Amino acid sequence: MDLDAVTKQSVLHAKPDGLTLQYGTAGFRTKAEHLDHVMFRMGLLAVLRSKQTKSTIGVMVTASHNPEEDNGVKLVDPLGEMLAPSWEEHATCLANAEEQDLPRVLVDIGEKAAVNLHQDAFVVIGRDTRPSSEKLSQSVIDGVTVLGGQFHDYGLLTTPQLHYMVYCRNTSGQYGKATIEGYYQKLSAAFVELTKQASCSGDDQRTLKVDCANGIGALKLREMKHYFSQGLSVQLFNDGTKGKLNHLCGADFVKSHQKPPQGIEMKSNERCCSFDGDADRIIYYYHDADGQFHLVDGDKIAALISSFLKEPLLEIGDSLSLGVVQTAYANGSSTRYLEEVMKVPVYCTKTGVKHLHHKAQEFDIGVYFEANGHGTVLFSKAAEMKIKQLAKELEEDKKRKAAKMLENVIDLFNQATGDAISDMLVIEAILALKGLTVQQWDALYTDLPNRQLKVKVADRQVISTTDAERQAVKPPGLQEAINELVKKYRLSRAFVRPSGTEDIVRVYAEADSQENADSLAYEVSLAVFQLAGGIGERPQPAESPEQFLDDLPLFS
Repeated sequence: MDLDAVTKQSVLHAKPDGLTLQYGTAGFRTKAEHLDHVMFRMGLLAVLRSKQTKSTIGVMVTASHNPEEDNGVKLVDPLGEMLAPSWEEHATCLANAEEQDLPRVLVDIGEKAAVNLHQDAFVVIGRDTRPSSEKLSQSVIDGVTVLGGQFHDYGLLTTPQLHYMVYCRNTSGQYGKATIEGYYQKLSAAFVELTKQASCSGDDQRTLKVDCANGIGALKLREMKHYFSQGLSVQLFNDGTKGKLNHLCGADFVKSHQKPPQGIEMKSNERCCSFDGDADRIIYYYHDADGQFHLVDGDKIAALISSFLKEPLLEIGDSLSLGVVQTAYANGSSTRYLEEVMKVPVYCTKTGVKHLHHKAQEFDIGVYFEANGHGTVLFSKAAEMKIKQLAKELEEDKKRKAAKMLENVIDLFNQATGDAISDMLVIEAILALKGLTVQQWDALYTDLPNRQLKVKVADRQVISTTDAERQAVKPPGLQEAINELVKKYRLSRAFVRPSGTEDIVRVYAEADSQENADSLAYEVSLAVFQLAGGIGERPQPAESPEQFLDDLPLFS
């Protein structure tokens, strides 16, 4: 490791005084002008991680659903998964090291992680469409090359596409070809094969309106759509030709404001969906005949997919385990529908994709989606091999078709991560195969009215939770107070959890009516304020739904 060369190059990517950043589930994110040194240092870290794992590592330059002025970076581990927690700590230490300490911190990481410095390193890099991304991407490359790492710059990619590339390269092409055409061909071929069984007359071509958040999803979907045009026609809106990234559009805008994005024309009962800025989230929505807006979120996506998967699994008669993983924010009606109607086991984890992903890996087939539309389906290696074997060997036509259907679903999901394009194709295939309209899908169950609020506190660490964040352990008396408040309302529940990044406590409540959900959320907020050291203005009862909009958390 040529530390002199690192020091010289690092001066060209100097760290601003007093800036401290934390590597979290979403990597690093902040204003783009503060990230040059971070990008250079993540190039260094990617080389060390590549040497340690003897694998290709990915670096993605994106800030997902954040405003266009922001940017960010995250590393992708060998099988397309998020960076290991111990290396998140290394990332934070390296990003925050003062200039003179950088060589020592690099050496420390190499020693702690037992990195063989003579091992070759290979890093792949992708970026989104933000004006700052190209320059910041070059800073990553500077970090990779100064440590002698080899790299391939894919340029403009969605975040899930970079995850796919990393997975392909580390499985010697078994998962797919590590090219953008390889990605398009793999997903499209599975979609076309899967939808062949849909009963659809020639003039009944399915059409979907897609809000691309003025982001990278528009670019890639435009390149890809002719691959699957036989089965689906997509119309792109907010495609980046005008309008700012994520501004008044995209999945998070639609989810938090409960209304359509700007720049899309909706007729009644038309299927529409929105991606987020880096195309790893998707939500659906429509206007009914009365012009009322209906959101079909991640909970409904999980319900649709898991109920669809259950049928071919029963048909092939194999004892593969199917499980759905949710967080406490999943609507209570979705949990009841899955457990009581579909008889699918449901498990709850702490908030955050890494917790959901980890739990989903415990099943042969694990389905997880956050309400914000981020999720996927994971098939274990054993389940994948078993299904592909059955698709070849089963003699009975109906059983073989069921196994073949599951095989296509495996190929259609980007199993490395949540992927808006992949999820969109799965959803469209299921709706076509089941002959469902978006209204029929929405009617699988009725969401319980809910409300989310936040309370400012002096120190968020006074709140401690257990049972996947559904029960407060500290401060004393808070959970008992919540339990008493919940008893006042029908079909109700409520929980509180500290924010991961700021001194606020998030409150969630649901009940049989919006009025009751609002009242319960307010009363729980008051209990938090009184028992957990609230500061500033006391929580007030809501006068209108609009005053809640700023309180909605957008989870990464």
